[in-house]
Amino acid sequence: MAQSNYSNSKAFAIALTISCLIVAASAGNFYEEMDITFGGERAKILNGGQDLALSLDQYSGAGFQSKNEYLFGRFDMQLKLVPGDSAGTVTTFYVSVSYLILFPSLSLMVPDFEFLGNSTGNPYTIHTNVYSQGKGDKEQQFHLWFDPTAAFHTYTIVWNPKRIIFWIDNIPVRMFNNHEAAGVPFPKSQPMRVYASLWNADDWATQGGRVKTDWTKAPFTATYRKFNANANKVGSNSKSTSSQNDNQAWTTQGLDAFKAST
Repeated sequence: MAQSNYSNSKAFAIALTISCLIVAASAGNFYEEMDITFGGERAKILNGGQDLALSLDQYSGAGFQSKNEYLFGRFDMQLKLVPGDSAGTVTTFYVSVSYLILFPSLSLMVPDFEFLGNSTGNPYTIHTNVYSQGKGDKEQQFHLWFDPTAAFHTYTIVWNPKRIIFWIDNIPVRMFNNHEAAGVPFPKSQPMRVYASLWNADDWATQGGRVKTDWTKAPFTATYRKFNANANKVGSNSKSTSSQNDNQAWTTQGLDAFKAST
C-alpha cells in the first residue's frame, strides 16, 4: 500500500509539473490573452499566437485589449514599429480602465507609451503620458537611442501603489510617483486592462502635424510579441486572483539615483 501511495504521489507530482510547464509555455499567447477591439482584418494573430500585427490604411487602424483586468503589476510587451516613412502614425501600448476608452473625461489615470511615426531618416519619438481626470498634460517625450523598426525591443509599464515606471529594454526612462497627498489622483482601486493600437494622428503626431501621412506608403504595420503580465489578475468579483504576485519585486519597485530599487 505504501508503494502504491508513493507511486500515485509521484505520478501526481509529474502531472502537476507538466501542467505548470504547459501553462508557462502558453503565457503570452495572443489567442489566449487578447481580444481584437477594432480594425477587422487589419489585426492579425500570427505564428500560432506568438505574434500580433496591426495595420493602418486610409480607412482604419486597428487595436486589441487584454482579456483580463489587473490591479497593479508589471506589463511587458515587445514591439517592432512601423518601418520606413511612418509620418502621421501612432503606435501605442498602455494600461487603462475599460470604460475610459469611451469616456476619457472620467479618467482616473492612464499610463501609456505612444510611438510617434516619422519621415524617413529622422529619429523615432516616444511619447509618454499619464492621463489623469480627463487631462493629458503630463507628457514627456524622448528620442530612442536605437532603430525600433529593425528589431523587437521590450517596453514595460510597472504600476504599484507607490508609483508608475516606464522602462525600455529594462532601462527606466520615466517615473510618476503617487502624489495623492498633494491632490493628484492615482489609480489604486480600479482594475485596468492592457491596450494597444495603431492609428492615424497626422494632425499632431509628426513635427506638430506639419508632416502628414503619405497614404501611398500604406498599409503601415507594427508587430507585437511576448506579452507578459506579472500582475494581480482581477475577477468579476473585483478581488485579486493572483495573490502569489504579492511578493514580486514590482510591488514596491522604485528608483534611486543609480538603479532600480525595491
